[in-house]
Amino acid sequence: MTDPRTDLPEPSLDALARIASTPRLLVALDFDGTLAPPVDDPEQARAVPEARAAVLALLGLPHTRVALVSGRALDSLEHVTDLPDKVLLIGSHGVEIRLDSPAELTLEPHELVQRDVLSDVLDQVADAVDDVWIEEKPAGFALHTRLATERNSRIAHLVALQEARAEVEDVKVRSGKDVLEFSVRSNTKGEAVEHLRQYTKATAVFYAGDDVTDEDAFVALGAGDFGLKSGAGETAAGHRVAGPAEVARVLAELARLRAAHEHQPA
Repeated sequence: MTDPRTDLPEPSLDALARIASTPRLLVALDFDGTLAPPVDDPEQARAVPEARAAVLALLGLPHTRVALVSGRALDSLEHVTDLPDKVLLIGSHGVEIRLDSPAELTLEPHELVQRDVLSDVLDQVADAVDDVWIEEKPAGFALHTRLATERNSRIAHLVALQEARAEVEDVKVRSGKDVLEFSVRSNTKGEAVEHLRQYTKATAVFYAGDDVTDEDAFVALGAGDFGLKSGAGETAAGHRVAGPAEVARVLAELARLRAAHEHQPA
């Protein structure tokens, strides 16, 4: 049996109620496919209104921190989310971090050289295959194939992988939905969640995500945490909903439960 307020079955609702009562809660969220539905132009992505409202409600609660953990570059994440500075931001899978004070990313000289080589390699792939484009990131690049045919997407991925690995020693590669990311630094969303847990001194973590890269975060969760998978596919998350609209309902219920707990007499 599911609750229409959340689309979660009763065991998941029980777990949601438990995490809502934790002394210090960290709510960490992927953006694309989790708060926002997929779009052809990534810079046009926006959270569904109900998800944004739920995030703002959680931000207003005591002993509750909200973080966005994304593969996007930090500038892009700031642009598409347009949320108060109280929201902690992790960009580029953990390479970029904006906590309560800004932090700058500085690449080492050898990393700058590797990044330049990556740029040349991936630009050649994008120029040779229709409807493939490159997104620049501080420590690397993302090769987007959402608009390409299945054949062109497959060709672009194979050639990019082969050439990048041949030209750049120890290049880091991540696969996502219609995207292949190349970086000269290795960070995962799991490492980002652990960093956020320590920074916020959270006693429990709620994490929601939809993509392959979010699995690192789900694996990093402990027994008292709550992992929510958005959409289909194999997952290590303990709970699942269909998509961003349903994620929004779960977040709204989490905010309601936590607000009710905060107002209970001691």
